[in-house]
Amino acid sequence: MITAVREVSVFGDAIAYFNEAAALLDLNPGMRRLLTKPSRQIIFSIPFQRDNGELEVFTGYRVQYNFARGPAKGGIRYHPGVTLDEVTALAFWMTWKCAVVDLPFGGGKGGVTCDPSTLSQGELERITRRYAAELVEVVGPDKDVPAPDVGTTPQIMAWFMDTYSMHVRQHTPGVVTGKPLEIGGSRGRVEATGRGVSLVALAQMERMGLEHRGARVVVQGFGNVGSIAARMFSDAGCSVVAVSDVTGAYYNERGLDIAGATAYAQEHHSLDGYRGGERITNEALLELPCDVLVPAALEKQLHVGNAARVQAKLIVEGANGPTTPDADHIFTQRGIVVIPDILANAGGVTVSYFEWAQDRSGYFWKESEVNERLGDVMRENFERVSDLAQRRGVPLRTAAYMVAIDRVVQSMNTRGVYA
Repeated sequence: MITAVREVSVFGDAIAYFNEAAALLDLNPGMRRLLTKPSRQIIFSIPFQRDNGELEVFTGYRVQYNFARGPAKGGIRYHPGVTLDEVTALAFWMTWKCAVVDLPFGGGKGGVTCDPSTLSQGELERITRRYAAELVEVVGPDKDVPAPDVGTTPQIMAWFMDTYSMHVRQHTPGVVTGKPLEIGGSRGRVEATGRGVSLVALAQMERMGLEHRGARVVVQGFGNVGSIAARMFSDAGCSVVAVSDVTGAYYNERGLDIAGATAYAQEHHSLDGYRGGERITNEALLELPCDVLVPAALEKQLHVGNAARVQAKLIVEGANGPTTPDADHIFTQRGIVVIPDILANAGGVTVSYFEWAQDRSGYFWKESEVNERLGDVMRENFERVSDLAQRRGVPLRTAAYMVAIDRVVQSMNTRGVYA
């Protein structure tokens, strides 16, 4: 008889990480129940007309998880695999991501179940405007501030902002972040997540006694986050030996030319056909011998099936939820350090906060100022998490959740519960 294996949901993974940290904090049962339930989940239909006149309907989601520290904050994902479970988990993670770097935001996330690669520019615009129109009453600079995520772009944020502004009859750039510079975007936003990944990775390498120069780095995912992080590692003197995208992975034990790989990917819209390294599978990439592994693709890439074969000394989570709890425990047992997603990839939401603040003040900063402030935020909160992990003898992930949960709980206790 074959026994079916039940796959734990993405939200189930997120709750598992929360519970490990919450068990070390003095939380009353009522507070724990509050923190494991989203404030609001919205599901709606998005009818739109294709270019050929055919009517089609997609499903849209927006989850606003927690408002204790400020308006909800989180991206909009366009992907065929978008589900309520995934969006809820991502909104949950955003709550802790904003808190661990001490931003005045709660957590939110949204998505549309569609494949943007099959849609024309006009179809994307019509879907986005209908999506935004459905959310006009529940988003806004003081309510919920979306941003780009997988499958969405600054142009999509521009359409969202314009639609919202038309409905409320006033120019409102602060309703979204990740916009083009011409309409209130922030300098440094595009590079922010990848820059943040490299900043905390390099800081942890120093704590571990790993020299930057010559350190072997493997990056899974060569989109905005992975390509920028790879460039930052290369600039710091590291040897990026492998990168990947959906077409496969590319490995060169002597180190890849990251500038060349980036130029190739931009010209060809993928790494397919890149000749700067040996082509291997994405699965093999995760198991290469290296000092630093950066999973910067999608969820659940490191799991119980491959965790024992991972050869990195340090894992830095550029994606959201790339490591399952079972794999995380294996890494802890093997002495592999993991910098968790809620801290490692918080650079993007940090500069989103800067953009939101600039939009509200009408005063915009130089890119050097943005990068300097981002470095201050990432390093300061990384040190706080690292020091707590050392004092309490817990992994960095547990410490990061402890810092974040404590900040949210303090806000909730101070405000009180309106019940």
